[in-house]
This record gives sequence, structure tokens and C-alpha cells, in this order.
Amino acid sequence: MKKFDDKAQGSNLLLLLIFMMLIIFIMPTLGPILGYYFGLVLEPIIGFEGQFPILTLFLSGLIVVLLSSTLTNFFTDWKKMGESQEITKAFQKEITKARREGNTNRVNKLMKMQPEIMRRQTEASGGMMKPMVFLIIFIWPIFMWLRAFLSGLPHFYFTLPWNNDVPLISQQTFIMQAWLWLYLVFSMVIGQIIRQGLKYFSWSNTWKNIKAKIRPSV
Repeated sequence: MKKFDDKAQGSNLLLLLIFMMLIIFIMPTLGPILGYYFGLVLEPIIGFEGQFPILTLFLSGLIVVLLSSTLTNFFTDWKKMGESQEITKAFQKEITKARREGNTNRVNKLMKMQPEIMRRQTEASGGMMKPMVFLIIFIWPIFMWLRAFLSGLPHFYFTLPWNNDVPLISQQTFIMQAWLWLYLVFSMVIGQIIRQGLKYFSWSNTWKNIKAKIRPSV
């Protein structure tokens, strides 16, 4: 039964990875199309007719972070992950101590436990990968819409203490775009706050009741 569960988990993970790779290959073609339709919804709400591009960036990041954090929190069992991390930490401590003392028997016994510990760790962190497929479908079109939206603005410069004319978007490069850096900064700061809040909330009995109603156990 245990071997069957391990094979089932491995098969599910492989199928998930294959599906994600297919989406990544398809997105360069479908991304701009989806971005156009996403823009029909997002632009009237957070476009502000191009008057406040920084605010548009901020709100776009907020939408993505809320979506990703909520999905990740729903699929992740934070208590199980915390327990798995503590077990792994204790295991590493014990095996390091046994090797330092030259206790071969102890090391061999601990090494036999390693597959089970790795299985627990994979099972605990597996929930974080499930929302990745949905996030790619939503995040990439939003990026495409943002780039098209900002490219169409008559003025896309902002001021920094060391530079008065920083272009929000440049036609020369995509990696070092200023809007991407602003988006990443906004997302990291807001995301950290939201994720920590949801993480603490997930430890409460309220979240357990909500989760049980949405996804009842069989």
C-alpha cells in the first residue's frame, strides 16, 4: 500500500510537470490573445485612462499576489509542512552527530529512515505546486496586458532620487525593464505580508472549517 501511494504521488507530480511544460510552450502564442481579453476587464478597473501607471502596476501586483497567495494557502497544509521541517531538522542534527562520533550503526539506521522523511517532505510541500498551473494561466496574460498597456502611454517616465527621467518601459530590452522591477518590488513586499497573514490564519480553527466545507474529506 505504501509503495502504491509513493507511485501515485510520483505519477501525479510527473503529470503536473508535463502539463506545466505544455502551458509554458503554449503561452507565448496564447499569452497576447489572453492578455487582450484580460485587458478588456482590467483596463476599465485599474487602467485609470493611463493617468496613474504606477498605481496600475501596484494594483496588478496586488491582484496577482492575492490570487497566488490564496490558492497556495488553500492547497498547502502549513502544519504538516512545519512538522516535516522540524523532523528534517532533527534528522540532520542526529545524522551529523552520529557521523562526527563515528557511530556507523547509528548512521546506517538513520539512512534507512531517510526515504520516509523525504516522502513526508515531498507530500507536505506538494500542495504548493498544484496552483502553479492556474497561476501561469492568469499571470502571463496580465504581464502581456501590462506591457501592451504601458507601451501605449504617451508618457511613461517616473522620478527617482538619483534620476529624474526613468523610462517605465524600454523597447531595447525586456529583462531590465523598470516596470518589471517596480512590479517585483511591489509583489514581494505585499506578497510577504499577505502570505504571512494567510499562514497564521490557516492555523486557526476557522480556516479548518472553511476548508472542510469547500473541500470535504471522503
